[in-house]
Amino acid sequence: MVTARTVIAVAVLIAATAANAADPDAVVRGKAVFDAAGCKGCHTDVAGKGPALAGGRRLATPFGVFFSPNITADPDHGIGRWSDADFARALREGVAPDGGHYFPVFPYTAYAGMTDGDVRDLKAYLFSLPPVARPNRPHEVGPPFGWRFLVAGWKWLYFDGPPVAADPARDAQWNRGAYLVHVLGHCGECHTPRNPVGALRPALALAGTRQGPDGGAIPNITPDRATGIGTWADAELRALFSIGMLPDGDFVGGGMGEVVDNTTSRWSAADRDAVIAYLRSVPPIHNRIARENKKPADDEW
Repeated sequence: MVTARTVIAVAVLIAATAANAADPDAVVRGKAVFDAAGCKGCHTDVAGKGPALAGGRRLATPFGVFFSPNITADPDHGIGRWSDADFARALREGVAPDGGHYFPVFPYTAYAGMTDGDVRDLKAYLFSLPPVARPNRPHEVGPPFGWRFLVAGWKWLYFDGPPVAADPARDAQWNRGAYLVHVLGHCGECHTPRNPVGALRPALALAGTRQGPDGGAIPNITPDRATGIGTWADAELRALFSIGMLPDGDFVGGGMGEVVDNTTSRWSAADRDAVIAYLRSVPPIHNRIARENKKPADDEW
């Protein structure tokens, strides 16, 4: 029996496919943006063996447990009915098509800096994929942190728009590295400590935290020689990004393991070098997270 819902889903898929067929290069570019932004890891419930990008990934925070939403092109449970403007507003402003505010566990504070082209290409790629009719799971967040209307006030206090802008005094490699670290890769969302209401602390940008996602400790990735990556060779950083290997020969696990699998290993060699060049340039911050500089604890990667 063919239902109205099935007809709508097929129509959305056909429309998306037809739109993307006119510019297949957008889908290819969008796949690169998708990988750099880490969408697969956050929006796929790997632990529950859920379908790719259909949401349900659990993220424990000091404020409660959040579950990522379905970002497939399904018209009922995903983003299949979203316009280009809806998509851009969600990414850059954290506002849903119905006008509601997204909780800042979604890194729109970083994605605010995405270029118009990257936003369009990412949507083209997502709409080229099969829709999955999986309902979203409600967050398990109590008051007041679960009161969505309060996010408007949080944004007024802490959301200043794009995190970085191209610096004409710097070369293209440095600017690409900054864009990957602060915007697409949103590295600071995990590697920067937060204040009591969940806003990033700019004075400690990228300096690590013992209260990272799911309660894990996240290492300092500034070039501080005692507590960060200042003693790491470029080749060691390339090995971390490409295969997840640490300087002592151990391999990262947990959340960083997913980041390597889904994101950094998919960067081009030029992008890896751009990130390294940028990280070398940021101010070193002495902030000891790891118990031992050369071998972070397992939960610190």
